[in-house]
Amino acid sequence: MTRGVFCFAVIVNCWLWMQIIHELGHVAATYFLGDQVDFVYLVPWDISRTDFHAPQHELPIIWAGPIFGAIVPSLIWLVARLYRSRQEPLFAFFAGFCLIANGAYLGAAIFLPVGDAAEILKLGGAVWQLALFAAVCLPLGFWLWNGRGGYFGLGENAQTVTRPGAAIAVAVLAATLLIEIVVHLSLVA
Repeated sequence: MTRGVFCFAVIVNCWLWMQIIHELGHVAATYFLGDQVDFVYLVPWDISRTDFHAPQHELPIIWAGPIFGAIVPSLIWLVARLYRSRQEPLFAFFAGFCLIANGAYLGAAIFLPVGDAAEILKLGGAVWQLALFAAVCLPLGFWLWNGRGGYFGLGENAQTVTRPGAAIAVAVLAATLLIEIVVHLSLVA
C-alpha cells in the first residue's frame, strides 16, 4: 500500500511539475525577448498553455517550452548526482519523465501535430526538427529510468518505501495541487 501511494504521488507530481517547468520555459523566453505574457493556464485537471503576444518571436518562444522542459530537470538531476544525493534516483526519474513527455509531445507531430508542435509547423518549423528533438529526448529519458525501480520498491533490488517517504510525496502533491488551484482562481476572479 505504501509503495503504491508513493509511486502514484511521484508520477502525478512528475506530470504537474513537468507542465510547470515547460510553461516556465515559454514565460522566460517571452520576457527574455522583451515580449508580453498574457496568461498562463496551469491547472491540475487540464493541459497547460501559455498565451503571449510576441509577433516577432513566436517560434523561439514556442520552442523554449519543450527545450527548457527537457534541460532544466536534467540539470537538477546532474546536480543531485554530483552531490551524491540519496534522492538522486528520484531526480533521475523526474528528468527522464520530462525528457520522455516533451520528446513524445513534439515527436508525435510526425503523426498528429497538436499544441506546440502544430504551432512550430505552422510557423515554418520542419517535421524533421521535431523528430530530431524526440530522437534525442526519448532515449535519454528511458536511459535515466533504466535500473531505477529499486528506489520505488520495484524489481530485484527493491528498497523499502517508508511511510514518511510516501507522506512527503503526498504532501508535495497536495501543496502543488493547492497552489495551482489557488493561483488559477485568483487569476480568473
